[in-house]
Amino acid sequence: MTVRPWIVFQLFLRSSRVQKKRAILTVAAIAWGSLSLVLLLAFGEGLKRQLTRAQAGMGRDIAVLWPGETTMPWQGLPAGRPVRPRLEDVELVASRVEHLAGALGEMTDYRAPVTYGRKTVNVRLTGVSLPYGELRNHMARDGGRFFNVLDEGRRRRVIFLGWTLAEDLFGDEDPVGRTLLVANVPYLVVGVLVEKLQMGAYGGPDEDHAVIPITTFKTQFGRERLSNLVVGADGPEHMPQVLREVREVLAAKYGFDPEDERALPTWDTVESSAIMQNMLLGIQLFLGIIGGLTLFAGGIGVANIMYAVVKERTREIGVKMALGARSSWITGPLILEGLTYTLMGGALGLIMATGLIALLDALPTGGNEALEFLGKPTLSLPIALATAAILGLIGLLAAYFPARRAALVDPAETLRYE
Repeated sequence: MTVRPWIVFQLFLRSSRVQKKRAILTVAAIAWGSLSLVLLLAFGEGLKRQLTRAQAGMGRDIAVLWPGETTMPWQGLPAGRPVRPRLEDVELVASRVEHLAGALGEMTDYRAPVTYGRKTVNVRLTGVSLPYGELRNHMARDGGRFFNVLDEGRRRRVIFLGWTLAEDLFGDEDPVGRTLLVANVPYLVVGVLVEKLQMGAYGGPDEDHAVIPITTFKTQFGRERLSNLVVGADGPEHMPQVLREVREVLAAKYGFDPEDERALPTWDTVESSAIMQNMLLGIQLFLGIIGGLTLFAGGIGVANIMYAVVKERTREIGVKMALGARSSWITGPLILEGLTYTLMGGALGLIMATGLIALLDALPTGGNEALEFLGKPTLSLPIALATAAILGLIGLLAAYFPARRAALVDPAETLRYE
């Protein structure tokens, strides 16, 4: 004997009419649980994607090294010696370190006077090497550009502005092609940074700073020592090796123990990114558990209504068992009936959740930093699969135990059942 879907559907309609109010409440509970689960997982996914994007705003797979001071004696040299990398060390590191995506030096003046027209502001001005644009995610707006080889090689007086600084100095005027003064020296604006999310920063956000070629900075301000060194790995798995080799190269030149972390204090963004991803995974699991518990409450409703169905059909089930019906003939329709309640509620909840997510996605977030940072709820294939799996499991469990109870009915006892 096979379980026909049409017969199951007829049984479902009959039990729903008998338990009409309870059936409606059960489907509503499953729908609410599904809505909660999908929304919570979607908010977690949106937050994860937004924070990942914001982390990449400073650059991917990079590490920043600052000048420091030795804390360990080394080959007869005492502790407490300063380590101050210089501009030529950038080329040295680039030629000696494997798996390097790029290396650059930075020289920074935190209060450089920049003048356009009658307006003067003190800004964070940084001289940078050529790979800066790619490693530090400095993309220019349409109509502008970042530095090129000729700018650095010929020490051109060109400047690249953060978008907030450009608006502060030029207002609605297009800065590209305009000339401004940096410490009373004329510079040509060649580009403006495209607006981006930025979670990490050292020295301040990129939106309100200005950068010039490091060779130009050295010529104008007469500096040789770097404010910091930035290195990029050609893959996150190679960052530990890259940092180890950078320390070894510079330790051989400046005479310090490569294991002395204070000699060159380092911020490894690959490591901090991994920590952030683990935290986001924990948040997603927490939200999923909350949504799952809400859905579980709806599953209890399904189990209750199935127990009521079994109780109502006790005599009918007993007669079938007495006539030789197998256990699967009894449990099959009941399990399918319970799954029908669950899937109906789940489909209703998913439709409502999809509508709400579409509505939230249409809301403008421009100008609201909190909403821009949190991101928008996002549906994804893993969320859909997780929701379907949880719904199926809850529906199966909620129907299985009442069906199992029905299959264990003693036919003789059902004859005396009222």
